[in-house]
Amino acid sequence: MLVSLRRHVLLPCLVAAALCGAPARALDGVDFRLSGLSDDLAQSLRDASLTEAARREGRLDAQNVFGAAQADYGRLLGALYAAGHYSGVISIRIDGREAADIAPLNAPGRISRVEISVEPGPPFRFARAEVAPLTRGTELPPGFRAGETALSGTIRQAAEVAVDGWREAGHAKAAVGGQSLTANHPKAVIDARITIAPGPRVRFGRLSFAGHERMRINRLHKIAGLPEGEVYSPEELRKAADRLRRTGVFRSVALTEAERLGPGDTLDIAAAVVEMPLRRLGAGAELTSTEGATLSAFWLHRNLFGGGERFRVYTELSNIGIQNTGLDFNIGLELERPASFTPDTTARMTAEIERVSYTDGRVDLFELGFGLSHVFSSQLTGTAAVNYTQQRSRDSSGTRLYRAISLPIGAAWDRRDNALDPRRGFWIQAEVMPFLGLAGTGSGVRAKLDARGYRNIGERLVFAARLQGGIVAGADILDVPRDYLFWSGGGGTVRGQEFRSLGVVNPASGTDIGGTRFVSGSLELRGKVTDKIGVVGFVDYGHVSDRSLSAAPNSNWHAGAGFGLRYATPVGPIRLDLAAPVGGRKGTGMQFYLGIGQAF
Repeated sequence: MLVSLRRHVLLPCLVAAALCGAPARALDGVDFRLSGLSDDLAQSLRDASLTEAARREGRLDAQNVFGAAQADYGRLLGALYAAGHYSGVISIRIDGREAADIAPLNAPGRISRVEISVEPGPPFRFARAEVAPLTRGTELPPGFRAGETALSGTIRQAAEVAVDGWREAGHAKAAVGGQSLTANHPKAVIDARITIAPGPRVRFGRLSFAGHERMRINRLHKIAGLPEGEVYSPEELRKAADRLRRTGVFRSVALTEAERLGPGDTLDIAAAVVEMPLRRLGAGAELTSTEGATLSAFWLHRNLFGGGERFRVYTELSNIGIQNTGLDFNIGLELERPASFTPDTTARMTAEIERVSYTDGRVDLFELGFGLSHVFSSQLTGTAAVNYTQQRSRDSSGTRLYRAISLPIGAAWDRRDNALDPRRGFWIQAEVMPFLGLAGTGSGVRAKLDARGYRNIGERLVFAARLQGGIVAGADILDVPRDYLFWSGGGGTVRGQEFRSLGVVNPASGTDIGGTRFVSGSLELRGKVTDKIGVVGFVDYGHVSDRSLSAAPNSNWHAGAGFGLRYATPVGPIRLDLAAPVGGRKGTGMQFYLGIGQAF
């Protein structure tokens, strides 16, 4: 018997599976008869079929196949509706018998072949497509209008957009009040009319918490920042959940709206949280031929005083195994307090000791800082801080002490689709830092930019580009603290060139000391060989000087190029890059870089 979509039969596969206990024989095949269908529709039907899924996954016993065939009438029906076909005919035959005609008590004990035949009928179009009432500014899907193909997904999307429009206007309980969907089969048209019930405009009521163990309740309310008493907004609800998650205190956060409105059309919100373990210990490692091994570790307390304060102690050892420079290290403390001044503002205090070694000397640094970071949106973050820096520089020209107070102000704009392994979008970070020199140190301003862009080319290729730039103005190069200057070379700038191999020659010592002008660019073509393995080709360029870039001599630039391998993991790709110098002030030999995450 053929089953028309206008009068189809769906029998529960669970009943069939429970009653079928006879011995099973493996399924030989599933035959689709889909002649006259577009490739997209034919593929959608195959994807929707549970019988085909059972064959692919090797679940070939009679119980599974019979239950899947019974359920496929509804599955294939939905796929046809989604494509705008409302008068099709489906036939599913199990060894020559229509599956819908087989009673569960008479289910076959063995099945060798299933034949699925679909005649879709003509595509239906909208004769009428109406949703009312709508809030001002609501834009319905472009396909929801008279004359367009009547896709079931478009109808559903139109209803959702209309309801969301009312919710965004403060009507939290807006819902579909009624719908009339009439199919005219001789004319192959659909008459779709949807009525929205907006409900009253509501305000946020009481926010309650459950599941917190160590967090103080007043801090939970401060961090969430839900505006109790103000007009309901789904965006404010999302922001409150994001603020709680950003603290890093909670394993999970769920905000649930009350089913019923309270007095005065208020809506209570229930927040369920699950706290993470208080402490965390982490470590990392990287290895390059130019910078040696780098080892890092940190200890973190997630909730130091019960208000979401994060206290972190960290350390890093670098240049391990490099003969011509000493061992570099830094040790730091960091205390963060969320919801300081505003729910989206985090206060931060830092203290750090660092040593950076060069071929002919080293810099020892001590820095204290207090800063704020503010989340303007999910894509835009701003930072500001005041830091006190003290440096002691030792090289062949002697020892010099630098002291400065700086005010770095920055912003980061993140439009990447995936922070760990982006395929499209961009990320831009910029910072301007005025600094006041003390005790003979120069005063001026330092600015830097890091811009990265990504564009996918089909499913397998990604083109990635990076541009870095920086400038120090207002002070002589010898009067600027050494870590304010710019270098090029190594994994973060020009691969293939030795780490920090390009700077400006100090006339007093004849060695490089970094520069006050810097620009660097990188291009990568990333390709996927398999879902796990990828290959990369790249070229990098760097330029450092103490004068305008146009007037700099050729010896102030260098370039490198190479290729790399990637292996995908849940925490980002494992990266191995091999690179060599290709221009400018060249180094020698092939360099390698091993780490986690893309190069940029």
